[in-house]
Amino acid sequence: MVAEQSRRTQEQRRADTERRVIDAATALIATHGSHGITLAQVGEAAGYSRGIVHHQFGSRERLLEAVIEDAADFPLPEYDGNGLDHLVAILDTYVRNVVKRNSAARAFLRLWGEAIAADPMLTPIFAARDAAFRTLLAERVRVGVADGSMRADVDPGAAAAYLLAVMRGLALQLISTPPVRNPTRVIAEAQRATRAAFGV
Repeated sequence: MVAEQSRRTQEQRRADTERRVIDAATALIATHGSHGITLAQVGEAAGYSRGIVHHQFGSRERLLEAVIEDAADFPLPEYDGNGLDHLVAILDTYVRNVVKRNSAARAFLRLWGEAIAADPMLTPIFAARDAAFRTLLAERVRVGVADGSMRADVDPGAAAAYLLAVMRGLALQLISTPPVRNPTRVIAEAQRATRAAFGV
């Protein structure tokens, strides 16, 4: 029993340390991008020794993967029988997540920008992540076509690329300086345009 409690406490401490390190890295990346920061700086910003990040993650690449995964982790809405409504809800959830989690969203989009600029470490991470998200969106389009809420001639792959471009573009606008003044209206217009583009 004591050994089990000790193990649980160690796991808890490790999880707490990991959380603080990810939060510190996210804040630094959101402000400066990833190229200008070191693992030692992240460790110090998290309130630990300079070597804690290497101990927790092993490498800069694994830390950046953890930051990306954490920033992109948010619950998607459930399908309720209407594929078009579901896609519009996914768009809404994605963009509102950017508005709510400003630091994480900034870090994610800065890293994405670095990946687009052909960062050899980040480009394959984002290529795989974006491909997986487009696959999910394309599947949702197929469901919408099958349930009759979307036009039968909608191309799932093209629609998925369009939707990801809209979501990512809106996200960039919402964290830009100066920021969009009324994000609720912007989101509502994106929802309307999506319904007009794909609805029956």
